[in-house]
Amino acid sequence: MNIFPEIDPYKSEMLDVGDGHQIYVEQCGNPDGVPITFLHGGPGSGCNAWHRRLFDPQKFRIILFDQRGSGRSLPHATLENNTTQHLVSDMETIREYLGLEKWHITGGSWGSTLALVYANDYPERVLSLIIYGIFLSREQELKALYFDGGVASQIFPDVFEPYLNILPDADKDNPLVGYDKLFRSDNKALREKAVDLWTRLEKRVSRLIVPEESLNEEMSDPDFVLAHSLVENHYFLENSFIDGDQLLASFPSTLQNIPLDIIQGRYDMVCPFKTAWELHKAVPHSKLHIIDDAGHSAKEESTTAVLVSLINHHL
Repeated sequence: MNIFPEIDPYKSEMLDVGDGHQIYVEQCGNPDGVPITFLHGGPGSGCNAWHRRLFDPQKFRIILFDQRGSGRSLPHATLENNTTQHLVSDMETIREYLGLEKWHITGGSWGSTLALVYANDYPERVLSLIIYGIFLSREQELKALYFDGGVASQIFPDVFEPYLNILPDADKDNPLVGYDKLFRSDNKALREKAVDLWTRLEKRVSRLIVPEESLNEEMSDPDFVLAHSLVENHYFLENSFIDGDQLLASFPSTLQNIPLDIIQGRYDMVCPFKTAWELHKAVPHSKLHIIDDAGHSAKEESTTAVLVSLINHHL
């Protein structure tokens, strides 16, 4: 893949944002470079070393952070005081702490949601948006992945069946509620199995081709799986604490002065293409980059190539 060599942060720290939360923040690349931040997915996934490699370290001041409850932020996997509005506030705290007037924002999946909500609230702070795997946490989008009859269950019935069958019959009509109950169960073995199945579904359907070693690597970190499953379910039970339709209606006004590149895999089973299309239509100046041989993951070769090119040759 056409990404940059591995680099280490020149600074990493824990930033107290209040509410009992400490956010892990790291900076890489050029301290005097163009400021850009990457918003990870999930919610609950956290950033990793691969994300650093999307950016030219000579050109950019690369700012990565783990959102509340995710990655290295503390307390780990916590759901208290953890909403989209808290995360937007944390972004402003980070920006102000770093002394930045404005910054470029990129990210995907849930990261695209957070980028759009932040830009909607603080358009004057955003130099540009480059986002992929577009998601507005609306009912139709959540049903596409998590509910029987959605696109994931139709294309990946072998993966979807164990995800659904762990639920009692009474909870199969609404797996979001059903998994919330399992995550709170006193049965430790059942709880651990549910946490694994929740994240495994998303990871398995994220790419057109999923190398077994890649899936095993992603699922082998119990801390990652725990935060990803618990935080994600917590958000999706509440449609991520946003009104996706209302946001979409506001974007023609709030995003009108922000350069917007939208990258979308044609065969995305996690965040189906229609949402990206609706965003593109709502923001006429946006540029839509359709990846015809990709699903959801930014690690698919064609998606990575477009993402890296847009970040490093168009900003």
